[in-house]
Amino acid sequence: MRLTIIGTGYVGLVTGACFAEVGHRVICVDNDAAKVKVLQEGGIPIYEPGLEEMVKQNVEAGRLSFTTSTAEGVEKSEVIFIAVPTPPLADGAVDLSFIEKVARDIASAMTSYKIVVDKSTVPVKTGDNVAETIKRYNKAHVDFDVVSNPEFLREGFAVEDLMHPDRVVIGVRSQRPVAAMKEVYAPFNAPIIVTDINSAELIKHASNSFLALKISYINAISVVCEATGANVQEVANGMGMDERIGRRFLDASLGFGGSCFPKDLSAFIKIAEQVGCQFGLLKEVQQINSRQMDRFLKKISDTLWVLKDKTIGVLGLAFKQNTDDVRMSPAIELCQRLQKEGVRLRVHDPKAIEKARAVLQDVTFVEDMDAVAEGCDALVVATEWEQFKKLDLERARKALTHPILFDGRNLFDPAEMERMGFIYKSIGR
Repeated sequence: MRLTIIGTGYVGLVTGACFAEVGHRVICVDNDAAKVKVLQEGGIPIYEPGLEEMVKQNVEAGRLSFTTSTAEGVEKSEVIFIAVPTPPLADGAVDLSFIEKVARDIASAMTSYKIVVDKSTVPVKTGDNVAETIKRYNKAHVDFDVVSNPEFLREGFAVEDLMHPDRVVIGVRSQRPVAAMKEVYAPFNAPIIVTDINSAELIKHASNSFLALKISYINAISVVCEATGANVQEVANGMGMDERIGRRFLDASLGFGGSCFPKDLSAFIKIAEQVGCQFGLLKEVQQINSRQMDRFLKKISDTLWVLKDKTIGVLGLAFKQNTDDVRMSPAIELCQRLQKEGVRLRVHDPKAIEKARAVLQDVTFVEDMDAVAEGCDALVVATEWEQFKKLDLERARKALTHPILFDGRNLFDPAEMERMGFIYKSIGR
């Protein structure tokens, strides 16, 4: 099929590349001319495992192209996906101005029937507003359908998630676009759930909020574990073997971050409030997440006593492994809060150093993870990169002024760290 994706961020670019990979002809549109030029020349503005190779292969095969022209994308495609940002507002709601602008641009360019698909994460009832906007600004008065098709991609695993989805949700106002949407997703061999459009929009916010709840729940359990001498990992393993609960998202840590969970959680609380529901459970999820960082910082200050003029090495800047995304990263928040206490920082991340330079000032960026500890009073693990498990611990122990390691991701074994002579502080153990 002929598809257009408007927006080439994490969602749009991965979606476009994967659609092209299974044989569709895809046009990716972005209003950032510099970004489009980079993509046309074979560059990739983000790090996502497997994405660069997939984009290059499909551009060379002629199935994937890039442009700044929304009109071109609308004219040449049957289905147009909206995958633009929906950033948070100060009150917890989301900014839908990008969605509205794209809807107007699509309407202005439409001269024949099109299926317009909301791929961006949007509040319930957005589909109605998109439909009304297109109807209002389409001077040709052609027919169209608006569909909700929320994404469920994990950064760092986005290509895998789109190529092998556990489900595809299609929210519609009528049955007319269903056959075409099923054709789009037929090559992926995934279960397809067809719902009304409002339910589809709620599924995304409900899913992400529930996952955030699981993370905050195990982080709250970690506090009880520390107070009682229990091990949060053993508790999580025992819980996770219950098929009603499952083990995923039960890893105690610094808390969740990134561009999705915090934003979607706030948005869902706001959505509920607007319909008269005070979603206190989700507000507590936010509070637990915030307190988790406070507790970790207290571990550091209690151990080091005076933080001013100390030097701390930090391993990890991205909000999670396998991505260079530092948006709302707990690791970045940790660095900034340590700096406010007068701490000097030596930091490393396998992929996120360049993006971190834009948000962290007056820190020493270190390219070699094994060199981070040199001259430091303590070392902190802030992101769960797999390669950090291979850290040269003996070298780190000798390089540190004092052999102190704070593990915000529980990557190392406490007994082994004690045997090696470390003062080792982790989460819930």
